[in-house]
Amino acid sequence: MTGFGITLILVGLGFLLYCAWQYFGTNIVSKNKQADIKQSLSQDWGKGIDSDAIGLLRVKRFGSKYEVPIVKGFDDRALARGVGWDPKSARPGQIGNFAIAAHRVTHGEPFRDFLKLRKGDKVVVETRTNIYTYRLRNNGDSITVDFTVGWPLQRVPDPRYRNQRPTRAVITMLTCSELFHTRNRNVVIGDLVSTVDKSSGKTATTG
Repeated sequence: MTGFGITLILVGLGFLLYCAWQYFGTNIVSKNKQADIKQSLSQDWGKGIDSDAIGLLRVKRFGSKYEVPIVKGFDDRALARGVGWDPKSARPGQIGNFAIAAHRVTHGEPFRDFLKLRKGDKVVVETRTNIYTYRLRNNGDSITVDFTVGWPLQRVPDPRYRNQRPTRAVITMLTCSELFHTRNRNVVIGDLVSTVDKSSGKTATTG
């Protein structure tokens, strides 16, 4: 009985340590990675070359200093380094669906305040050559889907359409699996409203 009790205590401590690492340790590691990626990105852009990250995400609703690198991939490694981009989706500013995802808790918590997003909010994506601004169609808590639902990653992110040819540039932002792997995902969709050419400073509006 004594041995069994000690085992339970050790298991409990192990679980607490695991949770502490996930909630606090992964945030520290991921934010350090994000800082390194942003530094490399700045250096690469200064040389006129593309970087490991495809761009930077800024969302005023998340704070005036919010700026997170967007990295290629939806796998665990990518989502531990910043906001992940689905490489099967459109690139920033392109006609089609530019799909990105990130954690709300753990691994830097890039989408911690996702549910605070509101219809009309601006989402800015900066690449080496352009700055794209999208305007959200919906609130952050208005669309919730099961993780098996695939329409948010379609070329036209709408459950009414499949395999439809896109005619506009949109962004889809999704929350990803959290610490205890919830099935639900929150989704916001936005339309491209302006593009700034960084070399000329010229702005093109859309819609």
